[in-house]
Amino acid sequence: LGTLIRIGNEYLFSGDWWITIFPGIALVVLVLSVNLLGDWLRDALNPKLR
Repeated sequence: LGTLIRIGNEYLFSGDWWITIFPGIALVVLVLSVNLLGDWLRDALNPKLR
């Protein structure tokens, strides 16, 4: 995804903005999903929080 965003930067101002935006959105969704999964696992498996 990082490579797609880097390559898309060259086309950002030429009217082909979706080449950068869609991989960027996918990266944000991926990071948020992993973060939420980690929080859920911490809450579910930590006996001190129960």
